[in-house]
Amino acid sequence: MSALTGAFPAAAIATSSDAPSMSPRTRLLLHGPILPTLVRLAWPNMLVMLAQASTGLIETWWVSHLGTDALAGMALVFPGFMMMQMLSGGAVGGGISSAIARALGSGRRGDADALVLHALVINVVLGLIASAVFLLFGARIYSLMGGQGGSLEAALRYSNVVFGANVLVWVLNALASTIRGTGNMLVPSLAICVGVVILVPLSPLLIFGLGPVPALGIAGGGVAVVVSTALTAAVLAAYILAGRSLVRLRWARLQRPMFTDILRVGGVATVSTLQTSLTVALTTALVGAAAGPDAVAGYGTGARLEYLLIPLVFGLGAPLVALVGTNIGAGQPARALRIALTGGTLAFVVTEAVGLAAAIWPYAWLGLFARDPRMLETGAAYLRAVGPAYGFFGLGLSLYFASQGAGRLLWPLLAGFLRLGIAVGGGWLALRLTGSLGWAFVALAVALVCYGATVAAAVASGAWFRQPSG
Repeated sequence: MSALTGAFPAAAIATSSDAPSMSPRTRLLLHGPILPTLVRLAWPNMLVMLAQASTGLIETWWVSHLGTDALAGMALVFPGFMMMQMLSGGAVGGGISSAIARALGSGRRGDADALVLHALVINVVLGLIASAVFLLFGARIYSLMGGQGGSLEAALRYSNVVFGANVLVWVLNALASTIRGTGNMLVPSLAICVGVVILVPLSPLLIFGLGPVPALGIAGGGVAVVVSTALTAAVLAAYILAGRSLVRLRWARLQRPMFTDILRVGGVATVSTLQTSLTVALTTALVGAAAGPDAVAGYGTGARLEYLLIPLVFGLGAPLVALVGTNIGAGQPARALRIALTGGTLAFVVTEAVGLAAAIWPYAWLGLFARDPRMLETGAAYLRAVGPAYGFFGLGLSLYFASQGAGRLLWPLLAGFLRLGIAVGGGWLALRLTGSLGWAFVALAVALVCYGATVAAAVASGAWFRQPSG
């Protein structure tokens, strides 16, 4: 045990006996049976995350009725908007959950409370910066991704709405992440259910109009997203302000160590998230340059299934952050590693099943959104090539979340760069040598296999617990 605990700061190590006032939830994270505890925490989270992702698919289905340009426009905006979700909820949000979990695991309740305010400050600032980037440079970004004519116009109409209120996404995920850091997955899940219930009827109402409600077209879908996000954030804020959360929002002097505790994990995780979004954005640009907007619509619709895996794995990953972080904070690194590998195995099984089904029956997915032959051909080629590699994406992503809990993100970061290089470089080379999108998609599949295998090998070999050289 000493070889493992030695890799972490002594101040962060505590045992359960040092914390007689430890809550039952924290005690469960530290001593409950691993698989049942993980499943107990993950299943409501996975179910609701899947429901939340499904609302995006429903919105895409409604938008597809506006034509191929609108569908391609959403495909252009989707990587950037998902990047905001991943940055605020998975990257910086993971840093928030990790910091709170480690504080609670080591018995530092006061620090855990102080982290809530610091989390909100960080996410509000970052949300405003992200909004400015897409509002000022959105046209240029989508043009570089292959947007032109009607598809570019549709992308901007949708983008300006969702990124105009982007800070709400960041506030929502700051609040959800603080609650998840305590091991409470149910409340954020229920709040998201509220948003789902609102979004499902509101999206078609604002897109197509009804009675006195005007038809806003693709922009209406964006307005529906903004409204549902605002109401979900309000539910979580009310829960915390009412004092019902294990951690509470307290007004206090801002302290650099608190920001550092969140950002030393969240900052590195941000780079990892940018890698994922940049990979999709650059490969979208390759497809657009090689085959035009119809192919972009097909690739974007196929790749949306890959993005669907992110909230699905996040449903498992959020408990992993809390479980691993709490056990690291309490000086139980061996248990933390067992938790991570158990979670990685579960994520591989679930995502591989999805990928294989998509590869075998690609038109069952693609046909939900459009019937354009070029769109279907491109989307099917993508799913047949990349779907069987989805399990490795789930494996790597779940261990990325576990690494957030451990505060050790070097190997997920390196694996992300490896994936980016193989996907974009290999895809470009395949197009240059063969002119075939099919071979470019093979490069994307190889990139996912390398990503997942690299992270899994590093974590399983004990990379978390090695002392940094020098």
